[in-house]
Amino acid sequence: MRKKAIADSRYRWVVVAACCLLSFSGLGFCSGTKSLYLAAITEATGIRRSLFTISDSCRYVTTTVVNLFFGSLLARHGAKKLIAAGFLALIAFALIYAHATTTWVFYIGGVMLGLGISWMGTAMIGHVIGAWFQENRGTVMGIALACNGLGTAVMTQIVSPIIYREGDAFGYRKAYLLTAAMLAVAAVIILSLIREYPSGGDAGRASAPKRKAAKHVWSGISLEQALRTPWFYAAALCVFLTGMTLQGVSDIATAHMKDEGLEISLVATLVSARSLLLSADKVLVGYLHDRIRIRKTLTICCSCAVIGLLMLYGVAPTAGGKWAAVAYTPLMAMAMPLETIMLPLLASNLFGDLAYEKMLGVLVSVSTAGFAIGVPLTNLSHDVFGTYRPVLLLLAGVMAAVTAAYQLIFRAAARRRREVETLPPEGA
Repeated sequence: MRKKAIADSRYRWVVVAACCLLSFSGLGFCSGTKSLYLAAITEATGIRRSLFTISDSCRYVTTTVVNLFFGSLLARHGAKKLIAAGFLALIAFALIYAHATTTWVFYIGGVMLGLGISWMGTAMIGHVIGAWFQENRGTVMGIALACNGLGTAVMTQIVSPIIYREGDAFGYRKAYLLTAAMLAVAAVIILSLIREYPSGGDAGRASAPKRKAAKHVWSGISLEQALRTPWFYAAALCVFLTGMTLQGVSDIATAHMKDEGLEISLVATLVSARSLLLSADKVLVGYLHDRIRIRKTLTICCSCAVIGLLMLYGVAPTAGGKWAAVAYTPLMAMAMPLETIMLPLLASNLFGDLAYEKMLGVLVSVSTAGFAIGVPLTNLSHDVFGTYRPVLLLLAGVMAAVTAAYQLIFRAAARRRREVETLPPEGA
């Protein structure tokens, strides 16, 4: 047993490397670079952008539905089979986009992208890291998810020259074929390295929370019990509103800065800075969780969202308005982990380990549903008022309410935890 424990202690870092590569390739190669292809595909095929971007809706709807059943699928098939299926879906997505010429075929590709992200994204990485790490779980998870940004940065440099090669209107097809080949190589490496649980299997993981180093992890409640508690629905609503806000604002921030008269060079610099800061902040948020726990960390992130939205509201071509744009960049980068690394940590801290995978799947699904609502909502403000300012004020108020609501949710969850942990064992 001692030899197995030592072997597991060493091998868990191989699992971390596999999860980093999973985030780097699955999320970075396909999700992070998708916007690069928009102009090239629509210009080459003659498809209107409004019709083409319905493929993104297909992706979000698919991810929302599939993640609702993440825990059940994981229990039935295991992580390796789902990751393999996820890679097949992403490869199919890349091949479909490389050959599609009509809108409905691109929509099928959007469904494939949604399937792949569901089985290889935040929920899967949260599950695998959670099975291998109790102590410093947040920090390790942050490192793995931060590789998404690195994968996007690397892939952008590789495919951009191919997509926009002079004289080749269909260069995007070659870029997607290359992406499919690189995904296949990554799949072989990851599936050969990754293990879902330590040597003790699922039972070994179930006993892990009893270790002294994992005081913040608890046995938890079942999904059925959670569905009977009001604060479960309150937490789901907060996750939905957070996803709606952050994704909606992320989608329009660049356009808003341009509309308000900022120089294009400054806007581009701020966008690049936010991408770099976001990767670092995922690790920072995980580290803060391990040191000051979930409640304080989440409050910091939510507060950054509120202040960041107000800074974005204040953007203007004046000196003060430019500084507001500069201040928005690190603030929103600190808020964005609320829709990634914070979801597995919320599932673990609020509901425990008993139904962790099911609860995580539900939270990721609800967050993705918020994405689908947030983008059209923020753009509706521009259509109605001619500016994004009204919706920015509205969303700042929403995030302030979410911050306050989480305080009540954590109190309710703490009471439930004390009740569960003081119950006498069965048969006593």
